[in-house]
Order: sequence, then C-alpha cells, then structure tokens
Amino acid sequence: QEDVQLWLSHVAFCKQWNAKHQLSKVFSSMLAIHPNKPALWIMAAKWEMETQLSSESARRLFLRALRFHPECPKLYQEYFRMELMHAEKQRKEKKEFEQAKMDLGEFNYSEEILNGEMARIIYRDAAQKIKGVEFHLAVLSIAKLFDFTQDLQKEILESLQAKYADDPLMWDYMARRELELGSLQSTEHTTKQMKVSEMTQREERCCAVFEEAVRAVPTEDMWKCYVTFCLERYNRKTNSEELKKKRLERTLNVFHKAHESSLLPEALYKQWLQLLLESNLFEKATEVAEAATKRFSLSVETWQMRLQVLIQLKSDDVTQCFEEAIKHVKSKGTLPLWTLWVKWSEGTNSKEDTEALYQRSLHATTPAESVTMKEKYLDWTSRNGGYKKAKRVFTSLCENRPFSLDFFRKMIQIEKEQESCKMLHLREYYERALREFGSTDPDLWLDYIKEELSHPQGKPENCGSIHWRAMKMLQGDLVEDFVSKYTLLQTGHL
Repeated sequence: QEDVQLWLSHVAFCKQWNAKHQLSKVFSSMLAIHPNKPALWIMAAKWEMETQLSSESARRLFLRALRFHPECPKLYQEYFRMELMHAEKQRKEKKEFEQAKMDLGEFNYSEEILNGEMARIIYRDAAQKIKGVEFHLAVLSIAKLFDFTQDLQKEILESLQAKYADDPLMWDYMARRELELGSLQSTEHTTKQMKVSEMTQREERCCAVFEEAVRAVPTEDMWKCYVTFCLERYNRKTNSEELKKKRLERTLNVFHKAHESSLLPEALYKQWLQLLLESNLFEKATEVAEAATKRFSLSVETWQMRLQVLIQLKSDDVTQCFEEAIKHVKSKGTLPLWTLWVKWSEGTNSKEDTEALYQRSLHATTPAESVTMKEKYLDWTSRNGGYKKAKRVFTSLCENRPFSLDFFRKMIQIEKEQESCKMLHLREYYERALREFGSTDPDLWLDYIKEELSHPQGKPENCGSIHWRAMKMLQGDLVEDFVSKYTLLQTGHL
C-alpha cells in the first residue's frame, strides 16, 4: 500500500472499465494512506467534478486536502478553478432554463455563486497564507479563462499591485499586460499600416510601464525583465522594416540605460554584443566589451567575450587584451582564455610565437588545466613540426605530471601514422601510459596486447606477461571487466 504507482494503475484500471462505484472506494482508501500528496487529492476531486458531476464531493475533498496542506498553492489554484467551473455550469443551466421559458421555481440559483463568489472567498483565504507574486499570477490566469470574472480579476490585480510593488515579476506582468489591452475593434478595413502603428503604440505603452518599474525598483532583476521583453519583441518576425528598426533602437537604448545604471546583469552583455555585431555597430561593440571587462574584471566569460569580439573584428589589440585578461583573472579557470589564445595564435602568429605561448600556458595554468594544454601542444607540434619534433615535445612534457590518457593515446596515434612505425617506440609509450593509468584502465592493457599481436615487429609471446601484470595492477571490479574482454579477444570477438 505504500506504492503510489500501484494505486495509480488501479485507478487507471477502474477508469478503463468504467467502474465508478469501485473508483470512489479506491480514491478514499488511497487518500487515507497517502494524505501527504496534494496531487492525489487534486486527482480525486477532479474525477468527482468532471466524471461524477458532483461539485459538492469535489468541494469536500478540497477542504479536507487543505486541512493537511494549508499552504499548498497548487491545491488552492485547483480549488479556485473548480469553483469557477461550478459557477459557469450553473450559469449555463440557468440560461438554458430561461431560454426554454421554464419555471425556475424549484431551482434556486444564488446570484453570489453565479458570480463566482465562492472562488473569491478561496482567493482571499489563500492570499493571506501564500506569499509571492507567482501564486497571484497563477490564480489570475485561471480567472481569465472565465468571462464572468471581471470584478474578481480586478481585485486580484489591485491586491498584486498593493502587496508586491517592489517585485520585478509584478511589474513585468503589468507591463506585458499592455500588449493585450485596448486592441482596436478589428474591422474589415484595418490596413497593414494601421496594424503596425497600433502594435508600435502597444509596445510603447509596455515600455512606459517598464520605465516606471526601473525607477520604482532599480535592481538587476528589474532591468533584466525589461531587456528580455525588448529582445523578445525584436526577435519577433515582422514584415514592417519600420517596426523592426524601432524595436532595434529601443532594445539598444534599454541595454545602454541599464549599463549606465550599472545594473545590467553579466549574462546580458553577451546578447548586447551579438546585437551590436549583427547591426554592424563595431565601434560600439568594442566599447561595450571593454566596459564589461572593467565591470566584471574577474570573470573569465566576460574576457572571453571581449576577446572574441576583437578577434572577429581582426583588431590589433588582441595580444594586448589577452595579456590584460591573464593579469586580471587568477590562474584558476583561465583554461578557456589560453585555449582561445593559442587557437588565435595558430592562425595569426609565427610558429615560434605560438610555441612560446604553448610553453607559457603550461606554467600559467593550474596542474589540472595544464593537462588539456599538453594534449593541444602535442597535437599542434605533430601537425606543424613533424614526427621528430613531436617526439621531443612528448619526452619533455613527460617530466611534468599530471597527464591525461588522451595525451599518451595521441602520441601512440602519431607513431602509428608514421610509415616506419616502430614497435619499440609503441612499447615505450604504452609502458609510460600504464605507469600512470594501469590500475584504472583495462582497455589500455587490451590495446597493448592487441598491438603485440598485430604489429609486424610485435612479440605475441609477451602477451602472457602483460596479462599477468594487468591482473596484478587493476583494481576491484576492473579485473573482471578485463578478463571478460580478454576472453572475447582470444575468441576473435573483439
């Protein structure tokens, strides 16, 4: 009986066979054992309301559920929805009776229930217990689904504005609301130009609310809402060049204002730069990138962003900017900067300069990050300096731990690409790799054995001793893994 999944499959079974009487029992037994799960209460109440058409039973379930979960927003929302559905159902019934000119004698429809008074009571009760804009907005969006709730919507809105005057979410909602309000009566004769000017006016009304918002609540979050809104409007498709241009100007203007107030969040600088580059405002992009690194001088991402702008614009200040970035950012976490720097250098500078950079990066990064730089250095050397140079670099790098397995695999790969691939060298690389990773990587041992078996200069008689060493060195479950793969290898399945 602890297994909720089992209860749910029982519920599904009863629904499938339309066993309504049985289902009521299943629900009450399940809720007696799992009263701590609001979702189950909602499910039961929904069934009572929609299938059994009993709003009375649904209401009882919600009231019981709220005794167990007096502060559960979802329960209040669904209870609120249920009461509005009930009111709507009664309104329809009454209307049908009136149209049929039937006597309403024995049916007494209370005006209060028809106007959603029950839902209002639930909302007021919930609003005292549940804090936060999200709840109010959720309830408001439910109320909007019913056309008789104008007064209720007004009350929720007023309460929102009064209680949460300093919450960005409330302002964001109030501003975006302007998009829906006051649309022209859509006549047959609305021209394209009229539509564009109407949309422009609505967006300007939204921005007027946002302007008020950033004055009332001057925080990063508030500016973020404003900027996000402008970006969303700018990214919307439109055939009107005039509207597109207006949206771009507005977005760039808001970015600039947020930056001036020093309240533009770090993450949004990237979007600002993208917009400037797309609009070919290169000088402004360079300025903004520089301002961003002044404000967030310890952020690797911000420096990376500025450098990418300079590289894209083929600026002469790239090297100087890299030096500045490395100076500001502490050594930990600089890997992205070094990776970008050597990549840029490979395409721009002489081999000597690039090599010097690689050497520098090995000392400048933390040991863990230098591992990646060693792989990149070895790879670059083999591409640009040939085999002998790569072998020299490999030997010199081998003196400084730590390494990665890929570093050794890269060297093995380089050796195998040579016409005169020597088994002697391969053995040396495998032995070095096994010294570092022999206890944790069964595949390395297997590759070594395969090499001895398949290389023209290999010695199959060495496989026994390699196997014996592997069994001694590998730890824990890895031994079993190795044995099963080795067996597959011997039977020709690997």
